[in-house]
Amino acid sequence: MRESIKIFYQDIGNSFKDLLPIIIVVAIFQTFVIQKVPENLSSIIIGLTIVAIGLALFIRGLELGIFPIGESLAVDFARKGSVFWLLLFAFTIGFATTVAEPALIAIANKASIISHGLVNAFWLRMTVAISVGFAIALGTLRILLGHPIQYYIISGYILVVVVTFFAPKEIIGLAYDSGGVTTSTVTVPLVAALGIGLSSSIKGRNPAIDGFGLIAFASLTPMIFVQIYGIVVYSLGGDSLSSDIIQTVVQSSTATAHKVESFSFINAFLDLLGVFKDVAPILFVIFFFQYAIIKKSVAHLHKIVVGIILVIFGLYAFIVGLEMGLFPIGETIAFQLTVMDNNLLIYLFGFLIGFATTMAEPALLAIAIKAQEVSEGNIKQNILRSVVALGVAVGIGLGAYRIVAGDPIHYYIIAGYSVVIIMTYFAPQYIIPIAYDSGGVTTSTVTVPLVTALGLGLAENIDGRNPLIDGFGLIAFASLFPMLTVMGYGIYGDIRVTKTSTK
Repeated sequence: MRESIKIFYQDIGNSFKDLLPIIIVVAIFQTFVIQKVPENLSSIIIGLTIVAIGLALFIRGLELGIFPIGESLAVDFARKGSVFWLLLFAFTIGFATTVAEPALIAIANKASIISHGLVNAFWLRMTVAISVGFAIALGTLRILLGHPIQYYIISGYILVVVVTFFAPKEIIGLAYDSGGVTTSTVTVPLVAALGIGLSSSIKGRNPAIDGFGLIAFASLTPMIFVQIYGIVVYSLGGDSLSSDIIQTVVQSSTATAHKVESFSFINAFLDLLGVFKDVAPILFVIFFFQYAIIKKSVAHLHKIVVGIILVIFGLYAFIVGLEMGLFPIGETIAFQLTVMDNNLLIYLFGFLIGFATTMAEPALLAIAIKAQEVSEGNIKQNILRSVVALGVAVGIGLGAYRIVAGDPIHYYIIAGYSVVIIMTYFAPQYIIPIAYDSGGVTTSTVTVPLVTALGLGLAENIDGRNPLIDGFGLIAFASLFPMLTVMGYGIYGDIRVTKTSTK
C-alpha cells in the first residue's frame, strides 16, 4: 500500500511537469499580450491541479488494466489461430470506439449545421467509424502477414491525394481533420496494446517494427472515406451554403471563448456518466470477445477492473480540470488574438500552445511509454514526446499562417505527404511505425478543442474566409508534421551512431 502511494505521488509530480509548458505559455500571453489577470484565477489553479491528478490516475489505470487486457487478448487470438475472429474483433473495436467519440460527434454536428444539412452528422460519423474499423482490421492483417507498414501507408497517402482532386473544396478540410479526431484517449492505448501483443506472440515479428502502426491506419482511412462521402453528397445535393447558417455556427463556436465554467455537482455527475458512456462500448467489445469467443476468464480480473476504474475516473478528472482551468483561458486568448491586428502573435501562440498541449496529451504519453518499453530504452519517452510536440507546434503555426494567407489546404497537405514519403526511404525501420502513429495520437483530449477554437476564430474574423473551407484543417496540420519530426529524429540518431562507430 505504501509503495502504491509513493508511485502515485511520483505520477502526480510527473503530471505537473507535463502541464508546466501549458502554464508557462498561458501565463506569458496573459501577462504580456492580454495584460490582464484572469477573473477566474482560483478556478484555473484548481482545474490544473485536478488535471494533474487525473493524468496520474489515468496512467496508473493503463498500466494495471488497459495494457494487460489488450495484450492478453492479442495473445489469445494468436493462439486460437482464427484470422476471422481476430479481424472481426479489430473491426469492432475500431468501429465501437469511434462512433461514440465525443470529438467526432462535435465536429460532425458543426459540419452538419454549417453545410445546412448537406453533410449529415449521423452518416458522417458512420462513415468515419466504418473507415476506422476497416483500418484497424487492415492493420491487424498487415501484422499477421508481416508486410512493411510503409507500403500500405504510402499507398494510402497517394490515394488521399488523388481523391482530393475530385473532392469538393467544402469537404477537404473536414476530411483531413476527421483523420485526427478518431483516435481517442482510451482507444489509443488499447489499440497499441493489441498491436504490440499480437506482434510479440507471432514468431518472426518485431514488436517495435510490427507492433506499432495501427493508429496510423486509423488516422489515414477516414480522410479517404470522408472525401468519397463528400463527393457523393455534394454531387447529389448541390454546393450552395447558407452564409447566415455559417455565421451562426461560428458565433456559437467562438462564444465559448467568453464562457467561464463554474462547478456544479449535477454537471460533474453528468460528465462522469459521459466518460463511462464513451468507455462502455470498448468494455463491452473486450469482455464479449474474451468470454464468448476466446471462452477464457480474464487473468488477474480484480487488477484489470481496478485499472479500468482508475482510467474512467482519471479521464473524468482530466476533462473536468480542463473545463475549469485550461479551456476557458485558452479559448479566451485564442479569441482575443484573432481580433488583434498582429498575425505574428497568432503564429507564435499557435506554435507554443501546440507544443505545450501535446506534451500533456494522455494518448501520446501512453504510446511513448510503450515505445520506450518495446525498444528496451533505446527510444526515450521524454525525447519522443518532445519531438512529437515540436512537430505539432510547427504544424499549427503553419496551419494558422495558411488560414491568414487564405491558401488552399490541399497544397500544404500534399506537399507534406510528399516529404513524408521521401523521408520514409531514409528513416530507420524501427522509427517508421512510431512516426506514423505519432500523427494520430497528437490530436486528442487537450489539443482538439483549443485548435478548433483557434481555426474557427481566425476564419470568422478574417475577411474573405469561409469557416467551412478555411476554419477546419488545423488538426490535419497537427497530425502531419509529427511524422516528419519523428522520422527526422530517427535519421539523426542513425547518423550519430554511425559517426560514433567510425571514430
